[in-house]
Amino acid sequence: MTYSVGGLIEATDYNGFVSTGGTNINNVWGTGSTDNGWGQTALSTVSSGGTVTATSWASLVNTLSTMGSQTGTTITSRSAPTAGTTISVLSAVATDIASCNTNRGNAANAGTLNLSFSGTTSKTTATGTGTNAWTITFTHTVAFADANSARYFFNAGGIVRIYYNKSSTGTDNDPDWNTFVGKVGSLAFTGRVNGAAQTIGGTSYTGTTRFNGTGGTQTTLATTTGWYSLTAGAAATSIFQLNDDVSPYTGDYILTTVAKNAGATTLTVTTTWNSSSRAGAGQSTNISGGTATASPYSGFGTAPTTMVLIQPPSTTYLSASWGTPTVTASVA
Repeated sequence: MTYSVGGLIEATDYNGFVSTGGTNINNVWGTGSTDNGWGQTALSTVSSGGTVTATSWASLVNTLSTMGSQTGTTITSRSAPTAGTTISVLSAVATDIASCNTNRGNAANAGTLNLSFSGTTSKTTATGTGTNAWTITFTHTVAFADANSARYFFNAGGIVRIYYNKSSTGTDNDPDWNTFVGKVGSLAFTGRVNGAAQTIGGTSYTGTTRFNGTGGTQTTLATTTGWYSLTAGAAATSIFQLNDDVSPYTGDYILTTVAKNAGATTLTVTTTWNSSSRAGAGQSTNISGGTATASPYSGFGTAPTTMVLIQPPSTTYLSASWGTPTVTASVA
């Protein structure tokens, strides 16, 4: 590039910053690919040999500033040129673009949790008989309009949150399951953009992150598994398993898996609650149903529940290019 103090600002210089350089603004700001791209309106290039106008240069400066704000990246302070003034070479532009690219998965602000879902997310009828083993399977499908919408969601700081709850009573086994479920806490599933943890609204998310859980025997927590760790169309990946740590219930567990469909447009979250069989007096395994957790969420019911909610990226600095993802739930 000829871009240097005292030199002319040529179209090739400007275009390199905008879209043709190895690390450029549009790759993060615009459509991009894989874990690059927020889906915003791309900056236009200047025709070869054309004039780099103050308007074009101002668009670059302002967009780069917004990228810094979105990612929480400290960049060089600079003023956008105005028509009729001399356009001077601005320092550290390439450095600032590279920094925003490195931090592209971070988001200074977190979006607002969407409390709505469709379908059934609670097992309201009783489960199990006598001392027999049983399972409850909760399936949630997070659907995006298309593959790009899914990319924009995770690239810009979107989060899929998974919650677990049970408080119903009536059987000998209910108190243990209520205590066990209370140990789980919640999970947050993010993109793991750029192969690293993302800082979203001041909180670090590793890919699969467990919050507020304590106790139990954690046999699986796939901390470095996020959207970009999953192979489209492949078998489900286990991201979390917690076993009860109180005898004789140590064979009981909660397991959550995730899978990306072949078109990379849906995330399927499958959670299995499992009770092992037991023998002997007072060893019954059955548990109660209870009241459902309703949409839009305003509080848990009493029934066994696994709930998935979407927290879209913040729109403080970006337009909602990811659309409105939906969650559909079922229980078996």
